[in-house]
Amino acid sequence: LKLLEKEGCDLVFAPSVEEMYPSELLTTVNVDKITDKLCGAFRPGHFKGVTTVVAKLFNIFTPDIAVFGQKDAQQVAVIKKMVEDLNFPVEIIKAPIVREVDGLAMSSRNVYLNPEERKAALILSKSLKEAEKLLLNGERNANTRIKKVNEVLNSEPLCKVQYVSCVHPDTLEDLTYIKDKALIAIACFIGTTRLIDNLLWGEKI
Repeated sequence: LKLLEKEGCDLVFAPSVEEMYPSELLTTVNVDKITDKLCGAFRPGHFKGVTTVVAKLFNIFTPDIAVFGQKDAQQVAVIKKMVEDLNFPVEIIKAPIVREVDGLAMSSRNVYLNPEERKAALILSKSLKEAEKLLLNGERNANTRIKKVNEVLNSEPLCKVQYVSCVHPDTLEDLTYIKDKALIAIACFIGTTRLIDNLLWGEKI
C-alpha cells in the first residue's frame, strides 16, 4: 500500500476472500483451448480459477482499463480472450516484464532461491537473449530457436526444463515460422522453484 501511495494511487480495492466468495461457488468462467497448453498443460484448472476471479472483479469494480504483466504471457492471452468473448467493456494493457539488474525476471518466487540457485536462474534470461540474437540475425525458423533455448537451459545443471515453446502471443498456437509476432515462452525448475519467462517479438508494449 505504501508503494501505491508513493505512486499517487487514490483508491485500492482489496476485498477479502469472504467478500469475494460469501457462499459456495457454483458458477465458473472457463476459456477453452488456449488454457490447455504452456503452463495450463501442467496446471489443470488453474486458469479457470483465474478467469473466474477476474470476471468477478471486473463485474464488481467495472474498470475502464486493466493491466496485466507480460511475464505471465498466457494469463494475458487468456484474459484478453475472455474479455473479447464476453464483451467486457474493459481495455487490457500489457505491462512489460520488470527485471533485476542482472536480467532475472522479478517474481515473488525468487525469494525461494538460495544463492546458488539464484545465480543459476539467470540461465532463463540468457537463453531468451540467445533466441533474440537468432531473430535479429534473420532466423525465422521456430524449431531452430526452440533448440537453441533448450541447449542453453540444459547447460545449467540446476535447471530442469518443463517446456520451451514458440507460439503466437494472442492465440498461443504453435509457430513453425515467424512472419510478424511471436512469443518464446519457457518454464523451468531451478531446484524446487518453478520459474517462467518469455520473449515477445514483433510487438511493442
